[in-house]
Amino acid sequence: MESTVLKTAVTHQVVHTARRLSGDRGAVSLEQVLWFVASGVSVAVVAGVLWGRIRTQAATPIQLPAAP
Repeated sequence: MESTVLKTAVTHQVVHTARRLSGDRGAVSLEQVLWFVASGVSVAVVAGVLWGRIRTQAATPIQLPAAP
């Protein structure tokens, strides 16, 4: 396991150094903004669906078990 961690750390340092030396990448691209917005909308939709199901389930009355 330690060799895997070491390889990952070395790879990270090499890639990070190469990116840093390549210069500033500039502003955020339109594609990145659109992906961010799309992911936010999808999270909101899923949360809305789940919240609707929770509210529907909470509105149903609880049936107490009958004594034998």
